[in-house]
Amino acid sequence: MKEKLYQIIFEHDTRSGKLFDIILIIMVLLSVIVVMLETVQDYWVKYESVFDIFEWFFTVIFTLELILRLYCSPKKMKYLFSFYGIIDLISILPSYLIFSFPSARAFIIVRSMRILRLFRILKLTRFVSAGSQLKDALVASREKIIVFIFFITIVVVIMGSAMFYIESPESGFTSIPVSIYWAIVTVTTVGYGDIAPATVLGKFLSSALMLIGYGIIAVPTGIISSEITKSKLAVGCSTCKSSKIESNFCPDCGREI
Repeated sequence: MKEKLYQIIFEHDTRSGKLFDIILIIMVLLSVIVVMLETVQDYWVKYESVFDIFEWFFTVIFTLELILRLYCSPKKMKYLFSFYGIIDLISILPSYLIFSFPSARAFIIVRSMRILRLFRILKLTRFVSAGSQLKDALVASREKIIVFIFFITIVVVIMGSAMFYIESPESGFTSIPVSIYWAIVTVTTVGYGDIAPATVLGKFLSSALMLIGYGIIAVPTGIISSEITKSKLAVGCSTCKSSKIESNFCPDCGREI
């Protein structure tokens, strides 16, 4: 029985295993929807008892699932402290902690992370490969990005400090930290509008910072794109050893890369 349960719960290539995982994903999605609907005040007032029933239904289901995983797992502690094991545990703990800490309800949404199992269930190797490629590009470009962030930090500190002395507190520039906050909001082109310059010089500097912001958006994108392009050009064929392959198939032997 333990071996059969292990095949159903852990073996994603079997028919029963896929069915179990698909049902599990559906349950996760439904539980997350319930948690989100709970935050709508009108729904909560009318259907509080219904939400409680659903919440405990999903909690019991996920608790039983975790118990079954531990029961049929050959290395129970290793699974419990694995990435997915910790997510499974964290996804049910808030429901039990509500009795002692009512605010723990807010952490129930963490169970949405269980949807990560979808990558293992559907074997989305293309997306895993793309994710690995992006990770490698970020690692390769980390020094350039750090320098870029350092430069932007200097710009917002200088501009924020300058605006503090140019503008008056009535305009919202009450301190240098607040002025730096305004500079960050402006340079990222977010523009909340809670603080705005009133003087001619302040508006001029603000305009200059906005233009700088448009250039800033392009820089990290170009750095990462360059590294991704380099990694693609570095891909070679394991069969004929052809290099600099820019497509999914080798142009020399036709093997899929």
